[in-house]
Amino acid sequence: MDLVTDAELIAANRRGAEKKAAYPTAIAARFDRRTARIVISLNSGLNITFLPRDVQGFENAQAADLVEAEISPSGLGIHFPKIDADIYIPALLEGFLGSRSWMAAQNGRSGGKSSSPAKTAAARNNGKLGGRPKKAKSLVEET
Repeated sequence: MDLVTDAELIAANRRGAEKKAAYPTAIAARFDRRTARIVISLNSGLNITFLPRDVQGFENAQAADLVEAEISPSGLGIHFPKIDADIYIPALLEGFLGSRSWMAAQNGRSGGKSSSPAKTAAARNNGKLGGRPKKAKSLVEET
C-alpha cells in the first residue's frame, strides 16, 4: 500500500477547503414519509427535495431504508447506511443524480416517451416508406 506524502495531503486538504467554500453544506437530511421524498437542508437556507427513485442507487430503496441519514464531517455528503448509498452535495446542486451513463439512460428513457406533432408526422412518413431501414450488411466477407 502506498503512503500518502505530506505534499499530497496538503493538496487534498486545499482542494477540500476550496470545494467547501464553493458550495453550501448540508445541515440536515431526512426522508419525509408524507411526500415520499428525501429532504436536504443546506446552510444557505435552501432545502432540496427529490424522489429517491430519481437518484442512482436509490431506485429500489424502501422508506425504512431511508430513515437514517448521516451527514459527512465536511457537510458535502449524505450517507444512507441501510442501502450503503451516498449523495454528494456539489453533484446534486449541479444536477447530477448519478453517473454520466446512468443519467444518459434516464434522459434517453424520458426522451423516448415524449411525443410531439413533428415526431408523430416523422413516424407516419417513415411508416409509408416501409419503416425503419434495415441494418447494412457487413462488408467483411464470411470465411
